[in-house]
Amino acid sequence: MKPDGTLLLTGRDVAALLSIEECMVAVEHAFKLYGEGKTQPPGILGVHARDGGFHIKAGLLELDRSYFAAKVNANFPDNGKRYGLPTIQGVVVLCDAENGYPLALIDSIEITIQRTGAATGVAAKHLARPDSKAVTICGCGNQGRISLRALTRVLSLGKVWAYDRDQSQAQHFARELGKELGMDIEVVADLETAVRQSDVCVTCTPSKQPFLKADFIGPGTFIAAVGADNPEKQELELALLGRNKLVVDVLEQGATIGELHHALDARVITRDDVYGELGDVIAGIKPGRISSDEIIIFDSTGMALQDVVTAAAVYEKALTKGTGTLIDFGQ
Repeated sequence: MKPDGTLLLTGRDVAALLSIEECMVAVEHAFKLYGEGKTQPPGILGVHARDGGFHIKAGLLELDRSYFAAKVNANFPDNGKRYGLPTIQGVVVLCDAENGYPLALIDSIEITIQRTGAATGVAAKHLARPDSKAVTICGCGNQGRISLRALTRVLSLGKVWAYDRDQSQAQHFARELGKELGMDIEVVADLETAVRQSDVCVTCTPSKQPFLKADFIGPGTFIAAVGADNPEKQELELALLGRNKLVVDVLEQGATIGELHHALDARVITRDDVYGELGDVIAGIKPGRISSDEIIIFDSTGMALQDVVTAAAVYEKALTKGTGTLIDFGQ
């Protein structure tokens, strides 16, 4: 049956339709399918611009129906200061993979925020120590917020340190999330002191210079490195990757744009030194954490299948609730 039209969904629609818990379930399922070899390899294309860049991530998943999605994202770090615009802007095109019909056009900002935070939560579920109590969040913007929300769904956290170069941003984060989650959140200027006391550390900044040092990290720590999603970005000191267990979302992608690619370029490690992909762990092909002392790094570059499964979940829920505006491109 031909659909009635293409559904337009705003970022506000996405936020109202999808909880972080639902997104984590969907993202974990996508990683499992990928780990089991039941999906096509996701694709990525990057295009540089003068003050930022664009990337296109695309993939196909067989869920209750067959979905294809392509996300076009712009990333311009100075947008807030220069234009009062978000750093990340874009759109997700969701299609019926059986006949190509464009089912939905969805604002990508909320999709990207939620599916990235969901991956951090899912990775922590499988790779962090189950008794983890303390976390440092490096980067207190939207991604820091959703990362903490996701972590609270899988770990019994009691203490949070908030670190950001913009102290006012960190203070706002602490007030907002402390009240929302009922947690003790302390703003810190000394990153080393906070990380040394943490079981989990999330880095979600636009940094192009490594700031998380190997000497900061104690035994048993789980690190979710989220910020490096293009070749210029880097948050982790190379020694961290050379000494510890590294799990990536997509090996080929991480070797091009993630923390991994810096380590490969510097010949600190080889591809064979990468422990595996997160899908391998979720699918049970490889064990996750095997000791309480090992330091595990998750190099999260953002897999296109996260966008597909999240967009599909939003679309299906929107149809049920009658959310969004239908348009017919054929008219």
